[in-house]
This record gives sequence, structure tokens and C-alpha cells, in this order.
Amino acid sequence: MRRPRLRQSGVVLAALLLAVLALAPVAARLLGNAWLLALATRAGVFAIAAVSLQFIVGFAGLASLGHAAFLGIGAYALLMLAGAGWDEMALSLPAAILAAAAYAWPTGWLALRTRGVTFIMITLAFGQMAFFVAESLAVYGGDDGMPLDRAPPLFGSRLLARPEAFHALVLLLLLALLLAARRLGAGRFGRALRAAREMPGLAASLGFDVVRVRLIAYVLAGGVGGLAGWLLAVASGFVSPALFDWRLAGQLLVMVILGGVATPEGAASGAIFLVLVEEGLSAADEHGRIVLGALLLGAALWRVRRGRAG
Repeated sequence: MRRPRLRQSGVVLAALLLAVLALAPVAARLLGNAWLLALATRAGVFAIAAVSLQFIVGFAGLASLGHAAFLGIGAYALLMLAGAGWDEMALSLPAAILAAAAYAWPTGWLALRTRGVTFIMITLAFGQMAFFVAESLAVYGGDDGMPLDRAPPLFGSRLLARPEAFHALVLLLLLALLLAARRLGAGRFGRALRAAREMPGLAASLGFDVVRVRLIAYVLAGGVGGLAGWLLAVASGFVSPALFDWRLAGQLLVMVILGGVATPEGAASGAIFLVLVEEGLSAADEHGRIVLGALLLGAALWRVRRGRAG
């Protein structure tokens, strides 16, 4: 009887954190501190990335250390289109999503032939290959990266150049993604994913193509990762090979585990909490990362205890 209550508390926590992000423009204006709005926007973008990873970790049981590659591809798609003068949001955003999904299809097809540690290592290898390819692109700054000259226009307007408007876009996309992920996870496809995770042999005997179901989930997660990469590039105004780095993939995995792998809301909560606390502590004190480490350790112990209690 405890498990539904725990999941309900996760939804409440996610709602509270989303309310904090929604109030960020008001707080930034009242306090005269634009950094607060930029921080909240960054937290929202990472929440989108974490939800995309949760879809394969929580529903399919596939822990990936190459997920950052999808963010990098989405960001570089925008950079390349901007260089050609085609950075209009209606063009560049779908292109970023499709490019990341196109990368996810063949790499996922190969990686999903494996399980466990082997899957983790293969996704890590693919991610590092993408990292080295990005480093070799001298025309786009090589290992130094390259800034974006402007925010992408929205149907010819400069609306996204306004921090408040871009922040609102991130929140709307995050809310839409949470609703879609929750609906998809609770539907037939989500049940098929869980069956493939928990009883792959039985699922196959019942007629499910286990690899195909997992591959569709992997491609969907990759496409949403490309969306997060596009948003991250706009938010930071800079694109570099660091977006492909396995350490970013590891950070996303920590966000998902911190908030709870079972639900999209949990992953979003973990991402928002980690970004806000990490950036806030770093800005407040030079030893902030030590405090962050202690908080993460405490959160991990609390989650283990809560899992045993449930």
C-alpha cells in the first residue's frame, strides 16, 4: 500500500519544483537578478533531457552512458543550420530531433543486441565516437566549440531572444513531455516495454518483438534528447564537443536515479533539484560542491531506505 503513496508524493514534488521554475521570471524581475531566470531555464532544459533518459532507464531497464550524444547532435544540428542561415525554429528544431533520432536508430539497433554492463559500455563507446567526430569539425570550432550568433527566429520574429519568452517555451515543452511520457508509459507500449524488461522470454513467446519495442523506445528517447540539445544550445548561446562527453551522460543518469527511475516526474524532479542546488551552492560558496556531495549521499541513503520501506 505504500508504493502508490510514494509515487503520488513524487508527483507533488515535481509540481512544486515546476512552480518554482514558473515563478523564476517574477523573482528575477523583483530582485533585479537575470541569473535566476537563466538558472531556472537551464534546470528546465535538463529536466527535459532527464525525462528522455528515464523513458529507457525506467520503462525499458536500459541504463545508457551515451545519452549525451543525442544532446550534442541536437545542438550541432542547430549550429550547422545557423551557419547556413536556416536557423528558423520551425526548421531547425524538427531537424535537431530527427538528426538525433536518426543517430539513435542504427546505434540502438546494434547496442540493443546486448544487455547489462555490455549495453552500458557500447552506448559509452558510441557516445565517445560522436565526441571525437565533433572535436574534428574544425569549421565549427573543433574542440573549442563555437558560439551561436543569435537566438533562432520564430516565424521571423525575435521572440526567443527574450529570456522570459524562451523560459516559457522550455516550461511548455517540459509539461507537454511529462504528459506524453506518462500517457505513453501507462499505455500498451509502456506495458510492452515493462514486459520486455521483466520477462523478455515470456514477452517474446507471446508475440512481442522485444528488440523492436526497445528500439522504438530508444529512438524516441534519442529524438527528445535532440530537442534538449537544441534548447541547451539556445540557452547557453554556445555549442561545443563537451555536450557529447560521457560525464554529461553520467550526470543525466544521476538526475534520473536521484528523482526515481519509475516515473517521468521523478526524473524531472531530480534534474531540477540537482541543477538548482549545484549552481546555487557553487555561486554561494567555493566549497559548495562538497556540500552537494553530502546532499547527494544523503539523498541516496534516503532513497534506499524509502525503497526498502515500500
